[in-house]
Amino acid sequence: MTDTHPHNSSARVTLLTMVLALGGLLFGYDTAVISGAVASLDAFFIQPRQLQPFEANSLLGITVSCALLGCVIGSGLAGWLSHRLGRKPVLIISAALFFVSALGSAVPEMGFLPIGGDEAHLSLTQFFVYRILGGAAVGLASMVVPMYIAEIAPPAIRGRLVAFNQMGVVTGIIVVYFVNYVIALQGGQDWNQSMGWRYMFASETLPALLFFGLLFLVPESPRWLALRERPAEAKSVLAQLHGKKMAAREFEAIDNSIHNHSHKLMSYGLPVLVVGICLSVLQQFVGINVVMYYAPEIFKTMGSGNDSAMLQTIIVGAVNVVCTLVAIATVDRFGRKPLMIFGALGMGVAMTSLGLCFYFDSLGLNALMMMLLYVCCFSLSWGPVCWVLLSEIFPNAIRAKALAIAVAAQWISNYLVSWSFPIIDRHESLVALFNHGFAYWIYGGVAFAAALFVWKLVPETKNRSLEEIESLWAPHARGNRGAAPTPERVAQPGSF
Repeated sequence: MTDTHPHNSSARVTLLTMVLALGGLLFGYDTAVISGAVASLDAFFIQPRQLQPFEANSLLGITVSCALLGCVIGSGLAGWLSHRLGRKPVLIISAALFFVSALGSAVPEMGFLPIGGDEAHLSLTQFFVYRILGGAAVGLASMVVPMYIAEIAPPAIRGRLVAFNQMGVVTGIIVVYFVNYVIALQGGQDWNQSMGWRYMFASETLPALLFFGLLFLVPESPRWLALRERPAEAKSVLAQLHGKKMAAREFEAIDNSIHNHSHKLMSYGLPVLVVGICLSVLQQFVGINVVMYYAPEIFKTMGSGNDSAMLQTIIVGAVNVVCTLVAIATVDRFGRKPLMIFGALGMGVAMTSLGLCFYFDSLGLNALMMMLLYVCCFSLSWGPVCWVLLSEIFPNAIRAKALAIAVAAQWISNYLVSWSFPIIDRHESLVALFNHGFAYWIYGGVAFAAALFVWKLVPETKNRSLEEIESLWAPHARGNRGAAPTPERVAQPGSF
């Protein structure tokens, strides 16, 4: 095989990345499909139980966010599974779980109660199980897809390619917003509460089947093959992707990285784990998934009707997609830190202002513009760029384990935020004092703290190979048997 021209190499890796980004699309689709069904699930599962307001709101929060428990489980297992089985088999398992979850969530009473019968609302436990399985699929994909892309991407375009995963996520979100909107238009409120929500969940079976089939055409990660002492296969995959000459140099760097360090989780010290976990937690505590999951309900709080709220949700999704495209185009040019800091400050301003809109009852266009500004700032920064950083900063020898912990922390945080929002937003005392504005002020404060964290503690990784990024943590490494990196290759965490 002759050496691959750089442009051909980039095209080949980009095509492979687009296939993998279907995992991101399913991630977004599965997590956002619930947004169009919140009111229907409330009417179908919660209201027939005739609970007290706090109990009903808490159960609704659990119903909406139960998939996140699966995300925690899936992301927690993803490190061990991807280390033992490889990246590709884990993604195949994920695709299968997406399909089972979509079908089961649509008809949770199947096999237990008559479908659509008078007691169908008693199948809430089964609904939880299927949503948790879907969450496990999301947890697996959310960790393995960006890790795999980072492991095959050339340094010069790695940020852009890893951000494709987030592009898949936001595409899945806007697609399901549109699908939910079209389904909701097929009948009135009663039909949506009895049948419409079922079609919303069932629609996910189609992209799940597509992802499952295409994964059989994807090679295994060369860095995993090297880690499992399969050098010939690793070199073969690298040669297919980058050409023989570049593959030889890259394999040598990978091999040195793997064999010059202990594979123990703490072999690079605590700082790299702390940075990764904090990035994950802050990405959720800024409140993004409150917007993604509860957008139609938020717009109803602003005074919109059901159809108008669903349409405004599509506008939010469109802004999400457009601004993510901007992030993909700029992340390798401007760097990770500037985008993250700018985005966090913008989110802080937007969330604080949105809270003020609710507090002063100045809703309508003002509140919508603040919501769109918030989504724009997140999509330019903490949406795609956080995943880029998480896929890059962990050294080869511990990447699967460390990334699994960071992503699990992200899903735990996601669950806490999503579960707590309806409780905070509907709390009678807080509504009386702040008119639904209190939760948004919390998220705004976290966004300002996130900007400070990135400025002070997160290293810039632009234009560095994964092995060069590994050297950023060399002063904290334990069991390093290789030569110390040269000073010019080590960037201080607080610098751009």
